Amino acid sequence: MESLRGLEPRNIIVRMPNWIGDLVMATPILSDLRKGYPQARITAMCRAPLCELLRGDPEIDELFCFSKASRFGRRMTRRNIIEKLRNGGYDLGILLTHSFSSAWWFWIGRVQNRIGYESNVRNWLLTQSLPFPKDIQNQHLVTTYKMLLEPLGISVSNTAPRLYLTAKEVQDARTLLKEYGVPEGAAVVGINPGATYGSAKCWLPERFRTVTEKLLKSTDAHLFYFGDVATASLVKEICRDLPSRVVNLAGITSLRELAALVSLCDVLLTNDSGPMHIADAVGTPVVALFGSTSEVITGPYRMGTVIHKHVDCSPCYQRVCPIDFRCMKQIETNEVYEAVYKKLQTKRSKLSIIA
Repeated sequence: MESLRGLEPRNIIVRMPNWIGDLVMATPILSDLRKGYPQARITAMCRAPLCELLRGDPEIDELFCFSKASRFGRRMTRRNIIEKLRNGGYDLGILLTHSFSSAWWFWIGRVQNRIGYESNVRNWLLTQSLPFPKDIQNQHLVTTYKMLLEPLGISVSNTAPRLYLTAKEVQDARTLLKEYGVPEGAAVVGINPGATYGSAKCWLPERFRTVTEKLLKSTDAHLFYFGDVATASLVKEICRDLPSRVVNLAGITSLRELAALVSLCDVLLTNDSGPMHIADAVGTPVVALFGSTSEVITGPYRMGTVIHKHVDCSPCYQRVCPIDFRCMKQIETNEVYEAVYKKLQTKRSKLSIIA
């Protein structure tokens, strides 16, 4: 296997992950590549609509967005991707996805040097095929991504995940909060009760509601519920008949609007989810509830309070709990409420206690 330590790439393409949280956790790769190769052109290849999160990122020169093809459009999609890769003239490709197909795209697209982890019988498609780290279950996914740059002589850095928002996007989010009756300087709590991977990652809906009711009674904070179209009905049920200080935005914000709104929250209460990583990337404190997954691997990278009971069957990484959901049921509402309230106490100037 040819060493790439002396490589001076001029045109780099990075295949970004396909999940929101993983995409955010992969952003340090873009920063580290820019630092290592300041003169190179860097392209981030990403599935739509996730690619919107990277718009305006100063570390990249081009955003290569593509859509997952329908059954009848696959041939045309393949042709378009291959053509764009070949026309790009890339001399270095970093694969942060582990699929055979992603490596095949780079190979048939004539990306000259291709780095990725060994998986799915794709070794022969890669210039540098790395075994997964021996300690992968005891290190953060951010670190696992960064280790893919070691064949280039780029050591694992301390670079944290980050997202870039424009001043207008943040101002538009402030205007939206004002339209929903949030006074300037008031405390704002974000709540994300869903998770894309499956119900095993989600705390009980009625407990989110109980925490919301406790916060309404003890503070003057405004609470904003977030979620995608798939979780909109769940959020609607949680928010049913709650006062106007609780706003349901599930399914009606774009990813960038979500990021801007989360950046204005004093704290985000969430399951292990994409919005959790968005909050961490924009500097919003997090209270994260874990059950079926591991906070060591996918927890908030920079800041955050994690509540995880570590029952004997956790982490199981199941989409749906096959037994009694003990990992989430052991997380009590008082514990979560206290964790959120403690985060708010650090913003005392924004918080009024209601007697």
